[in-house]
Amino acid sequence: MNGENGWYQEGKARFYVEDAFYRPHSQVGRDLAVLAAAVYRQQRGQLRVLDAMTGCGVRPLRYQLEAGADWVWANEGNPEMRDVLMKNLAMGMRSRSYRITHQDANQVFFTCYQQRDFYDLVDIDCFGSGAPYLSTGLWATRIGGFLYLTSTDTRTTGGHNPDQSVQVYGAYARSHPAVHEQGLRLLIGSVLQQAATRGMHVQPVFSLFNGQVHRVMVRLSMGDPWIPERYGFIGYCHNCGHYQTLGWRQLGRATCPHAALDDFPGDTTDFMAVTGPLWLGPLHDTAMLSQMMDLAAQWGWHKRVKLLQIMRAEAEMPPYYFRLGDIGRHGQMDIPRRDRLINGLRDRGYRACMTHLDAQAIKTDAPIHACVAIARTCGAG
Repeated sequence: MNGENGWYQEGKARFYVEDAFYRPHSQVGRDLAVLAAAVYRQQRGQLRVLDAMTGCGVRPLRYQLEAGADWVWANEGNPEMRDVLMKNLAMGMRSRSYRITHQDANQVFFTCYQQRDFYDLVDIDCFGSGAPYLSTGLWATRIGGFLYLTSTDTRTTGGHNPDQSVQVYGAYARSHPAVHEQGLRLLIGSVLQQAATRGMHVQPVFSLFNGQVHRVMVRLSMGDPWIPERYGFIGYCHNCGHYQTLGWRQLGRATCPHAALDDFPGDTTDFMAVTGPLWLGPLHDTAMLSQMMDLAAQWGWHKRVKLLQIMRAEAEMPPYYFRLGDIGRHGQMDIPRRDRLINGLRDRGYRACMTHLDAQAIKTDAPIHACVAIARTCGAG
């Protein structure tokens, strides 16, 4: 929120922007990060944060003022931001509890590794693809700590430039209705693979799409087994709207099983558009979300409580969603009402819920033809 004399207020942080970058719309991602960091500190008794691309310094301020960070390394690659950054941190943070540098982020990560100076939370809020920092960010993260990643390149993750997606994520991205989720899963899958090359493992803490930016927080661990079923492919049939997950051995048989159904006339050998490899496991850690939700309630962050409730419900759903408009189009009917459809699916034994990824979509383990049939019985909105 813009304050008087050019000062801004976000959470407990008060700061000046000047020419530094600040995106108010991304506050939701910072709010969730602060909650996760505060829970971590309650559990571990310490919190050391490396903010690799700090901008105006809003994140370091909030990590200390709200999450209780003991130490924050605020790195901003542009040295012209030094004055505003020094002003902001000096106004809001304890003396001798932070460090300001102006280096390339990868240089910072390698310095951390060389000096064995590992951090409980490494926050990388970059532009474009987060791929250049996926592997190197791991070098600065403590085992058991969090790595917080970003991607703003929705064109690539949305399947509009599949050759580029191969270059940056090592995965072929195709276009389909659930691409907002696809962006998160490409990011997780890429860092998972990079961690595996070093004998490590990552697990999502939470995954967020705020309408413009993908942000994923993962926890780094050692010794956890590689689960093949969680790293594979998603197939989508453009004829009938059906999704299915595919393992590596199924790639040569990626055809839609519903192509010959009466409701979806088409060639019985309709091939699916396949994206991957990418993460197929849970989007969020439900236990962690519950703790973050409790803390958000204590702090009076009611909007974040509601968001976390939606995220907790969607956490272990299939790795895609169905848009209400597409269900209506496939059924040649009006767009179904979301709540009625969810209740109808649950009444018939399916799991179904809202998703934070798209307000006009649902997540369910029901196939598309069942969604259409149940939508017809539920009536339109």
